[in-house]
Order: sequence, then C-alpha cells, then structure tokens
Amino acid sequence: MQRQLLEHQADRIEMVLASHKILVRVYGGTVTPQAILFQLLPPLGVKLSRISSLAEEIALALGAEGCRIQRRGGAVEVEVPRDDPQAVHLLSLCHRLREYVPPCTAVLGLDGEGTPLLLRLSSPEVAHVLVAGTTGSGKTALLRSMAASLALFNRPHQLQLALVDPKGRGLGPLAHLPHVGWPLAQEAGEAPALLRQLVGEMERRDQSGRREPHLVLVVDEVADLVQVGGGEVVELVTRLVQRGRQAGVHVVAATQRPTSRLLGGLMKANFPVRLVGRVMSGQDALLAAGVGGTGVERLGGRGAFVMVAEGRVRRLQAAYISEGELELLGESTLLLGDPQRGTASPLQRVAHCLRLVK
Repeated sequence: MQRQLLEHQADRIEMVLASHKILVRVYGGTVTPQAILFQLLPPLGVKLSRISSLAEEIALALGAEGCRIQRRGGAVEVEVPRDDPQAVHLLSLCHRLREYVPPCTAVLGLDGEGTPLLLRLSSPEVAHVLVAGTTGSGKTALLRSMAASLALFNRPHQLQLALVDPKGRGLGPLAHLPHVGWPLAQEAGEAPALLRQLVGEMERRDQSGRREPHLVLVVDEVADLVQVGGGEVVELVTRLVQRGRQAGVHVVAATQRPTSRLLGGLMKANFPVRLVGRVMSGQDALLAAGVGGTGVERLGGRGAFVMVAEGRVRRLQAAYISEGELELLGESTLLLGDPQRGTASPLQRVAHCLRLVK
C-alpha cells in the first residue's frame, strides 16, 4: 500500500480530532489484510469516549464506510477498512505454520499484527467456543476453517468431528472429511439423537477416565437448534459444555442471534472463549462478547472478528477455505491419516492439498 496514502489518512485523522480541540499525533500503524490500524496517543485527561464519538466523522474524512475506535494498551487504535481487502487463505496459512500446531488446536486466522492466531481446544482455559455474528460476518466460514484445520493437523484416531447444521447449508462441505464420525445432523429429529450419543459417550468416558480421541461438536446455528429442539436440546448441550472438557469433548457453537434468552443460562458461564464478528447493536455486542467496549457492532464483516478470552480482547481476521478446497481435503489420500498406512506429516498433507488447488 502506498506510503503517501497512509500518511494522508493519518493527517486526516489528526485534523478531525484537532477540529474538536483534541491535539494528538498518529505515531504508528499496521496494514492487515482487511483494515489499516492507526495508533495514536491522546493527551492526559482526554476520555476515550470523546474520541470514540467521532468515529463517523473520521470515517467521513477518510471516505471509508466506517471505522472502529478502541483502546489498545496505553494507546488508542483507529481501525479503517481497506478499499482492497485481501482474504486470509487457510491452506497457505497452515503451510506457513508447518509443524508448529499442537494437537486439538484450531487455526483461526491472523491477529492485528499479522501473527497466526491458534486456539487449543484442549486447554483448560478454552474447552468450548462461541462464535457470534450477523449474516455476512463470516461466522460460518470461520467454523469451516476451524474444523478443516483440526482435520489437517490431527488424524482421525486423534480427533473426531460431529456436525449439526439446522440451516442445512453451512457445514455440508465438511461432511465427507474422514474425521467426521457421525452423519451430518440437519433434520429436526437428527440433532437430538446425535447429542444423546455424544452425552452417552461422555458419560462412558467419565467412568473409564478415557479422553481420546477428542470429540469436537460443531453447531452452525445454536439458536435455531434450541428453537427446534426445545428443552431437551438445551439440557443435552448444557451437559456437554458443563462436563465435556474432562472427557475430551468440546463444543464450538455459532449464532447470529445472541439473545439474552439463549446466552443467559446456556452460554454465559460455559463458553470462556468468544469469537465475535459484526452484530446489529451495542446490546448484542455486550451479550455476545461478555464484556463491554469491544466495538464489534462497527466491524466491517467479511471475516473481521475479535477474540474475547479471560477478559482480554484481540483483533482477528478469520482464515477462509472454499468449498472446492474442502472437497480436495476429503479426497486427498494423504489427509486420511489411516493409522495403518498414513505416514505423511501435517506439512506434507497441507503441501499436497495446495498442489491440488493450484
């Protein structure tokens, strides 16, 4: 990106703030695939809320559709969407990571500094993940990338996937992966039956102390699941998220409607990690993230998320994998990882899939 453009945008930000008697200098910035992040250090006594209230004026001055302002450490960050957003391709990112992905770890994408961001589901601080965001935020694509990366870096005897897709269009491309241990649940009666099987397996593991293979339940729209399945589904999912970690069972659930009815009891205490994309309002942002001040209601969509974990907020550009690439993953014999004949390393499997894509 041209240096002159970045300097011009930095000058415009300073001018808008100066017109409101906030004298501040932009002292640094980072170009990410989807946005430009400008850092500025306000003078003592200037409230962050005062700067945040000027987000629309700053966006107008930059000719941007919007901007997001938040505190990062001791500085203020102004996030401006790029005119030429670039996708973060999962296969290329996995190839960049090579062998450095621990077991039961999902590849999420890139953080605000361009560093690969990973999430180890088997960590005691993680266990279960809630993905929230409205239509167009990229939450289904993030679910697919998480599941695909788990398949790339774990063999089927190490990790198995269970898929619930009430909408019937989000997780279908994953169903042919060799790691999927149950038929894709789409119809009204299929999801409760699958959940009952997973709860039964969890209880058997509780009795025997067994934790492997890790079982990852992926639900594309948990609000629809609850609406259709009613109290039984709520009870089954609650049992999985409350007791699953000790048995090696993890839940990754997405919703576009982070209502208090859904999140109040089932989700609030049981999903310590939240991946939140664009939502409709500040109230939805607070419910989905569990903490205030994230500004996710002003995200631009298209895979822009924040990760909220242990009270900390971290910017994320989600990785993307196409349906065609997912089909190649399933067809690749190197990916199968048959314990009797699959000897390829994760790097070899990723490289093989990249060659198929090209």
